[in-house]
Amino acid sequence: MLLNLGGPDSLDSVKPFLFNLFSDRMIMRLGPAPLQKPIAWTIATARAGKAKRAYALIGGKSPLNEFTAAQANALQESLKEDGNFRVCFGMRYWRPFISEAVSQMDQDGLRRVIALSLYPHYSIATTGSSLNELGIQMKKYPISWDSIDQWFDHPLYIEALADTINNGLSSFGAEDVFILFSAHGLPLKIARNDPYVEHIQATIDAVTKKVKIPAERFALSYQSRTGPVKWLSPYTDEMLRELGRRGEKKVLMVPVSFVSDHIETLYEIDILYKRISSELGIELRRTAALNTHPLLIGAFKEMVLRKKKELGW
Repeated sequence: MLLNLGGPDSLDSVKPFLFNLFSDRMIMRLGPAPLQKPIAWTIATARAGKAKRAYALIGGKSPLNEFTAAQANALQESLKEDGNFRVCFGMRYWRPFISEAVSQMDQDGLRRVIALSLYPHYSIATTGSSLNELGIQMKKYPISWDSIDQWFDHPLYIEALADTINNGLSSFGAEDVFILFSAHGLPLKIARNDPYVEHIQATIDAVTKKVKIPAERFALSYQSRTGPVKWLSPYTDEMLRELGRRGEKKVLMVPVSFVSDHIETLYEIDILYKRISSELGIELRRTAALNTHPLLIGAFKEMVLRKKKELGW
């Protein structure tokens, strides 16, 4: 069972998707627990218009369901010779919800489940929240389960990222290119007690060694912050302005914490950050999202088979 964030499947579902997101106290505590949902609804209402405009620019919905379904199908195909596997997926904040996926597994008579988080880098706000919800739902059914909750340094994942970076660099030809790794941000209150930043940095260390990128030619920044609280920094938009002040003209952005295209790559990077970069005189390109990259699917397969062996299934 693949676990992911989820995303609105129409413009009408943007507001309820945001409500589900802001209702999660593992991401953001909005006052006392009884006030979480009323405050979440107020925030979702205030942000829905802007979010709808962004989704309208990328096709009127999030493509995350389609990409996650494609990953599930590719993984199931790759496992055909290794046993009797069925691969499904459940989303944390929109359909198919984790609860719906678990209910369907029970109806189908499945009794052993390996949950694979599609977040390579562990955070309580992402993988932690998804596994917490999965645990709540699994208690309702006679299903044995275990999870794979982090894989930030898996060799095949590192190779896949290196491949996309090499392809991105090749698109610039022989020109001097600065590489900017952009990861999804976290509120500092969460990040201080979380291994997320350490995992991100370990991934970047492994990739830059494989691609042989000098330390002075890459940096890490964080995107997708929201609300008044302090988030991990430097922020990606501010880093782009700093690179402009330094005189950088060619930048390859690597969305390092995302394994599928969605609003953060298709809107934030491809539209918003490219617009900022153009105003700064920077040509910004980004690496392709991994999506169904064969090396990524290979990493999934290896981790599933290893976990199955550990469990004695």
